[in-house]
Amino acid sequence: MTARLTSALLVSALVRRVFAAGEHAAILNRGDADAGALLFLVAEKGRVVKMVERGIGPAGIAQPVNVGPQRIENLEEINDYVARRRLRDPDLWVIELDGANAERFAAETILTH
Repeated sequence: MTARLTSALLVSALVRRVFAAGEHAAILNRGDADAGALLFLVAEKGRVVKMVERGIGPAGIAQPVNVGPQRIENLEEINDYVARRRLRDPDLWVIELDGANAERFAAETILTH
């Protein structure tokens, strides 16, 4: 059995990396410190453009998967989706990443998690 990094440690390291790159990260909801799932709101200039989380691809390997509304029109859609997810999974972490490399940071974290 291989040891896994805790969700809290991954998120903490991610936030430091994002800020070190001159971009922005915000933890919107803290989940289970040990094994909570991670949901990323990927933003460009303050506007969320997609939501991604860890999924399993056809080859059985972890990969980023787009989730939530496919066309995000307003903040209410995002809040509704996050609220529904947190009702089903109160251990869920919700992290917003904003910047040119936001999607890359999310993908790297997903592949590590």
